[in-house]
Amino acid sequence: MQVSFLIVTKNRPEALAFTLNKLKAQIDLSVHEVLVFIDGCKATEALVSQFDWVQWTIAKKSISASPARNVLYKKAEGEIFIGLDDDAHPITADFITKVQAQFNSNETLGIIAFQEIRGVYDADETALSHFKEKDSYFTNDFIGCGFAIKKSVYHQTNGFPVWMTIYGEEPALALEVLDLGYTIYYQNDIAVNHRVDTKKRLGQGRNYFRFENQFRNSIRFYLVYYPKPFLKVIKLLVHNLKKYGVKDFHFFRLYVKVFFTFLIQLFSILSYRKPVKKETLQKRSQLKSMNY
Repeated sequence: MQVSFLIVTKNRPEALAFTLNKLKAQIDLSVHEVLVFIDGCKATEALVSQFDWVQWTIAKKSISASPARNVLYKKAEGEIFIGLDDDAHPITADFITKVQAQFNSNETLGIIAFQEIRGVYDADETALSHFKEKDSYFTNDFIGCGFAIKKSVYHQTNGFPVWMTIYGEEPALALEVLDLGYTIYYQNDIAVNHRVDTKKRLGQGRNYFRFENQFRNSIRFYLVYYPKPFLKVIKLLVHNLKKYGVKDFHFFRLYVKVFFTFLIQLFSILSYRKPVKKETLQKRSQLKSMNY
């Protein structure tokens, strides 16, 4: 098996069906496979019979994105894993060939980050006209809606963290890949259309769900990976209190919730500790970050 396409989905059956139809037109099922994890969504289960060429994993109760990815990626057989969001699809015609060529040309390459083009467009050609960046570069992260990772590299890591939920799992995996001595390359000419309504998202205002998960996972990220994490955690607590907690009562309630959860679960999270080398953190800080 050459390539495994891996998708975790929840509460977006229409978007998932669109993505699967796009994929089927682009891949060769004799050498490629598609695996989908339904994370506790009964409505999405109706798609199983419609897409019998997909390998389905169904969780009756949601376990969240990162643990779901951890389960799903263990089942993939391809030499290359391509991760997609359920509302994102590749729009570069020869993207598989480009991915394979890039990995074949660089033995130390662990992850290829794709360009994310956000928005809902009438055609892929229209989406392609909205390229944001013209340059490719080595980076310290990747976006989960579109990326590729070597199977051999992924299995040297702990995989997507089971101690995270959503929002933060990509930096965790990226740091482990860098710590193993591999590189991450942002390849601008491989693009995915992340079909999010950007105007609608802006109109929704403050995202409390994202804040809670990112804040909690950032604390855990430092506790697990940093040789001396507590100063970073204290700075993070102060920063989030000043930026969010004192300006909005609901943010403050979530801040307090995350803080006390951190105290209660401290020793549980510390059981996952796998500090990376100081040189890795220095290298990470020197690499160019992704343009989200």
